[in-house]
Amino acid sequence: MLSVQPDNKPKGCAGCNRKIKDRYLLKALDKYWHEDCLKCACCDCRLGEVGSTLYTKANLILCRRDYLRLFGVTGNCAACSKLIPAFEMVMRAKDNVYHLDCFACQLCNQRFCVGDKFFLKNNMILCQTDYEEGLMKEGYAPQVR
Repeated sequence: MLSVQPDNKPKGCAGCNRKIKDRYLLKALDKYWHEDCLKCACCDCRLGEVGSTLYTKANLILCRRDYLRLFGVTGNCAACSKLIPAFEMVMRAKDNVYHLDCFACQLCNQRFCVGDKFFLKNNMILCQTDYEEGLMKEGYAPQVR
């Protein structure tokens, strides 16, 4: 966890070992850092600028994206069967995971917006219209009152 603190008395930077004379300093992993010294070991981004969370593993300090890229679990999209990188945003329906672009009705390809109803039938994502049409064809349409 990162925190920005006003510098009351100079502290030593864990990155460069020099005194921190800046107005603000970062505290991470129970150590103090210059804003320029606390960087991701992979992409060199300044961790104080990309959020309040950092990741550490195998003696590396990493941003979220690089941590997930290196150590995250990948899987396959339930719609297209292609690999989903661990750092990519996904949609989930029960045990299925989907690329954001693949999360659409598998009959009419209608994309879903936040709050839209969708149905999972025989492991297929369906919009409300296609789901109800399928029920009517099967002879057990929902009761409308």
